[in-house]
Amino acid sequence: MPEEPRVWEIRLNLYATARQAEEVKERIARMLCPDPDHAPPCPIPWSTMLFEADDPDDHADLVEQGRIESRRPELDPQ
Repeated sequence: MPEEPRVWEIRLNLYATARQAEEVKERIARMLCPDPDHAPPCPIPWSTMLFEADDPDDHADLVEQGRIESRRPELDPQ
């Protein structure tokens, strides 16, 4: 018996500027539907949403990782 479709949710947390987050959202949209001008419906229904985290402390590890990885070596204390 074939499996019935279900709703799946994929969450992606980013440490980014608003502009960077919007760019990532647009890239994901293009991966899901590379031809936005096609006649509806999409073969696989999908949607994307962008939310700013309510409490950055909930993502402290991600914020710290972003700060470390974006640090310019020439600014690191010796």
